[in-house]
Amino acid sequence: MVEIEPSLYAADFSILGEQVEVLLRCGARVFHFDVADGHFVPPITMGPIVLKSIAELVHGFEGALDVHLMTETPERHFAAFAEAGADSVTFHLEAVADVSAVTAQAREHGLQVGLAVRPDTPVEQLAAEAAHADIVLCMSVQPGWSGQEYIAESTARIQALRAAVSDKPVQVDGGVTNENVREIFDAGATLIVAGSSIFQREDLPRAYRRLVQALA
Repeated sequence: MVEIEPSLYAADFSILGEQVEVLLRCGARVFHFDVADGHFVPPITMGPIVLKSIAELVHGFEGALDVHLMTETPERHFAAFAEAGADSVTFHLEAVADVSAVTAQAREHGLQVGLAVRPDTPVEQLAAEAAHADIVLCMSVQPGWSGQEYIAESTARIQALRAAVSDKPVQVDGGVTNENVREIFDAGATLIVAGSSIFQREDLPRAYRRLVQALA
């Protein structure tokens, strides 16, 4: 199965709950929640308080909240996000010294675990640590900023990661559009994060459904 994950970083926060409910009613079930700390990447984005404000709504539709920690010392945030309603946390290979230990800390809070790499980190390094994770994330833009264009070389990286890690979902985040979503899926991704291509459109249901239809 494949999931299109709306990336809440691109949402309109003045009507966040309304937009999330619209997408839930369209069939979206996994929402991507980007957390940037101003250190691992320059921007500062959302925190547990924002996640908590939508957790009951998402879980009421049997959906999931997938937290992407673009932060230094990600383990410091596991407890707060678990308490706020996160279902999974993904941290960056580049941000930790001991993947196994950090993964174990996340699991202590009942969280599923994802492991991510930047576009300039060889996917072989991610594959070598994949046994510790439930999900592997191949960034297709530089982490930290919404609205970037898809890096063309990412397709070959996704293919290589899928070939090396055959037993886990491969997630892709960055620059997903109606024009490239099928290419990303064909390369091996089954969790596909989309931000601007959903939220920067006037008709959210149509934007989401067009991405889903592009996979058919």
